[in-house]
Amino acid sequence: MSFKDQIVVITGAGSGIGAATAHAFARQGATVIASDINLENANAIAQTITENGGKAVAKMTNVAKYESVDQLISETVNEFGQLDVLVNNAGIGPRNLVKTHEFSFKDWDTVIAVNQTGVFYGMKRALEQMMLQKSGNIINIASLAGLKASGNNISYSASKFAVVGMTKSAALEYGSKNIRINAVCPGYTHSALLDSMFTVKPELEPHLKQMTPMKRYGKANEIADAILWLASAQSSYITGQTVTIDGGLSL
Repeated sequence: MSFKDQIVVITGAGSGIGAATAHAFARQGATVIASDINLENANAIAQTITENGGKAVAKMTNVAKYESVDQLISETVNEFGQLDVLVNNAGIGPRNLVKTHEFSFKDWDTVIAVNQTGVFYGMKRALEQMMLQKSGNIINIASLAGLKASGNNISYSASKFAVVGMTKSAALEYGSKNIRINAVCPGYTHSALLDSMFTVKPELEPHLKQMTPMKRYGKANEIADAILWLASAQSSYITGQTVTIDGGLSL
């Protein structure tokens, strides 16, 4: 796979899957716009990429605010003249893992704003540019929690089911426009999000690993490899699909 001369925007690129994806695209020749709400983290990723001979810039973006997403895409196009790939990766989990009737309005609103509305903002703004250039590729990061029930996690589950639905709906609309839109659904993968969940409920760590047929958690680079494949010409007849990467957990 080669992404030479392609411009790739990744939200939530400061850590975890986003960081691994940024490095992977850069190794294949892309210019990476590493976007994150934490600019220090995004700068660190961009600096490491450039120190290793790649091309990257960092931008601070709060995906829950349309003005911030608009600025990200507008600045990217103004600086580089195009937008070839958008990876909607930024995501969070709730502060408390509790049953639905105990769930706080704050946890609901915050998670939906980032995980669901943020993906909509990213797709909307990227699609405006991709329609002008008559090409583009969007990969949304959903979750296994967007395909099957996830107890004590109503906002996260709702947001990720929404990402799967939005991916399919938009793919249907833009399939004839040379724009492909797909999603990946990771299972439990080493990341800040997983670590935060285990901080809240440490007893889950050995339990979830045991439930997974491969008896381990996923690695961020394993998810990144699937993202690159979906963005590449090797998957040129694939759109509106969800690729599940979960070590067999969904079985």
